[in-house]
Amino acid sequence: MRQLAILALVFALIGTVPFAITTDSWLNIVIMTLYAALLGQAWNMLGGYGGQFSFGHAAYFGTGAYTVAVLQVQLGVNPWIGLAAGGAMAMLVAAIIGFSTFRYGLRGSYFALVTLAFAEVLRILSNSLDFTGAGVGILIPLDVGAANLQFASKHGFFWLIWAMTLAACLTVWWIGNSRFGAQLMAVRDNEDAARALGVNAFRVKMGAIVLSGLFAGLAGVFYAQYFLYLDPHIAYGAAVSIESLLVPIVGGIGTLFGPLLGAAALHALSEVTRWIIGDVPGISLVLYGVLLVCMVLFMPRGFAGLIGKLQRKPRDKSAARPEPRHA
Repeated sequence: MRQLAILALVFALIGTVPFAITTDSWLNIVIMTLYAALLGQAWNMLGGYGGQFSFGHAAYFGTGAYTVAVLQVQLGVNPWIGLAAGGAMAMLVAAIIGFSTFRYGLRGSYFALVTLAFAEVLRILSNSLDFTGAGVGILIPLDVGAANLQFASKHGFFWLIWAMTLAACLTVWWIGNSRFGAQLMAVRDNEDAARALGVNAFRVKMGAIVLSGLFAGLAGVFYAQYFLYLDPHIAYGAAVSIESLLVPIVGGIGTLFGPLLGAAALHALSEVTRWIIGDVPGISLVLYGVLLVCMVLFMPRGFAGLIGKLQRKPRDKSAARPEPRHA
C-alpha cells in the first residue's frame, strides 16, 4: 500500500503541472514524457515482470495508431470508438505473437528476434497497402473537439495521457501485488521451477503480453490523435521499439516507478542535447545507444536500483552501529 500511496502522490503532483505551466512548449515536454512512460510501462509488464525481452513493441504501437487513423479517415468511425478498437487490435496482435512464440517455447534472444521480425513484417505491409496510405502515410483531418478526441489546447491531451499512464501504472502495481504477478515473476526467475510448482507458464506469459500490447496500442492511439499523421516508419519503426525498452532499462526494469524515472531522465537528456547542439537528424538514436550501453555496464538496475541502494545504506550503517552500553 505504501507504493500505491506514493504513486497517488506522484500523479497528484503531475496533475498540478497544467496549472503551474502556461507555455505550450513546456507542457508538450511533460506530455511527451508521460507518453514515453506509458510506452515504457507497457514494455515493463512483459520484459520487466515477465522476463520476456521484446524488440518489437512497435508492432502493438503501430497497430493501435493505424486502427484509430484508418477507422476515422476511411470509415468515419468516431475516434473514441477507435481508441477502444486500437487497444483491442493491439491486444489481438500481441496474442498472435505470444501464441506463435510461447507455444513453441521461444525464449531469450529467439523471442526478441521474432518480435522484431513481426514489427518489420507489419511495417512492410503498411508500406504496401492502399488503405493505410502506403508509403505516403495517412493524414488525420483536423476537426477540433473533445468528441473527436482532438483538443483545442494541450491541456486536453495532457489529461488524456495522464489518465492512460496512470492506468498503466496501476496495472503494474496490481501485477506486483497479485497472484498473477507472483506467477509471472516466478516464470521470469526460473520457468522450469515454476512449471514444477504447477504454474501454467504459457497462460501467464500470454496474459502479460496481451496486457503489454493493450497499453502500447493505447500509446499508438494517443500518438495518432496528437500528431494527426502516421507513416510506416513512424508507426512500426525501430525508434518506437527502442524507446519502449530503453525507458525501463534506464529507470529500472521490473519496478513500478522505473519507467517514470527513465522517461523523465531521457526527455531531460533529449532537451539538454537539443539546446546544446540543435536538431541534428538521428542524434537522439545515437544518444539512446550510448546511454543504453552505459546503463547496462555501470547501472544495470537503473535509477530505481540506485535509489534503493542509497536508501539501504543508512539502514546498514545504523544496523552496524554498536548498541550503547547502559550503566
